[in-house]
Amino acid sequence: MKNLNSEQDFLALIDTYFPSINGHVTLGRGDDCSILRTNKELCISKDLFLEDVHFRRSYFSPADIGYKSLAVNISDIAAMGGVPKGFALGLIVPPELDESYWDSLLKEMAKLANRHRLILAGGDLCKGTSLGISVTVWGEPFQNPKQNSGSKGKFLTRGNAKPGDILFIHGSLGLARTGMLLLEKDEPCSRDTFPKSVQAHLRPQTRIEIGNTLSTFPSVTGLMDLSDGLARDLPRFINCCETAFGAEISLPEDLLHSEVIRFAKTNGIPPEEHAFQGGEDYALFGAASADGFDELINTVEGIVPIGVLTDRSEILLNGKKYSEKGFDHFSG
Repeated sequence: MKNLNSEQDFLALIDTYFPSINGHVTLGRGDDCSILRTNKELCISKDLFLEDVHFRRSYFSPADIGYKSLAVNISDIAAMGGVPKGFALGLIVPPELDESYWDSLLKEMAKLANRHRLILAGGDLCKGTSLGISVTVWGEPFQNPKQNSGSKGKFLTRGNAKPGDILFIHGSLGLARTGMLLLEKDEPCSRDTFPKSVQAHLRPQTRIEIGNTLSTFPSVTGLMDLSDGLARDLPRFINCCETAFGAEISLPEDLLHSEVIRFAKTNGIPPEEHAFQGGEDYALFGAASADGFDELINTVEGIVPIGVLTDRSEILLNGKKYSEKGFDHFSG
């Protein structure tokens, strides 16, 4: 396969996989700006996905990189209860990567974009010594089909929860961290012995449908995605609340994935602390009023209660005060 030697070569390859106009984007790639048509509020987010910070080419395939770089941005829209509509893409291009590498990366990114009807509106390219991907994604509020066509959905923000609200997750805690640590150790059998963990790190699930459903429940008082693990993201969630200052978290072993428990015990780590540290989980984490929680858990499959917000300035994990800092990329 030849190298892509010009910006035009890249644009031609990108055009192979990504449409440029869909009604929401009325002027697509190729001009100074794209033009968007919308009569609703938009939520917008941006993430960087950088080699040797967020991923390593030694164990991420090009397809994995293409998938995850977009999936982590879609997760931000899911955490708002929104519907993703479009994204802009920036690429830092190392000279040694040939067309087959980029073809695989962009093809997998496009598959995920098409699954969510997400259009690539534009972006930028530049050369660099290591691979980097920047994605800016935006979305609209979910329109509940049970409501009148003129009524709007709502974005789920972090600042409305209060003491007594039930904390919940949708997804696994500690599974992606397990996969990341194994891949970092370059253990050759890890993909066979811890397949769910490795998959959770390389290919996090996108939870748009769950986020959309949660946005229809008045009892849900806040939502976020766990990109940096519960130990780091829970304080961020609490800091947005006016009257809640702490939380009591309960993570018994029967709530944890068997691979998380096996890895933690093999390495002499309490499983609940390993899961609480987390990192790269991309689970949804939220709060709901206690009086509406039974309806929520009986309606939305996969919702798991893990604790309660309090008015005390402390975080308890299984009854013990927890103050360790959370996950930071590749810091161990």
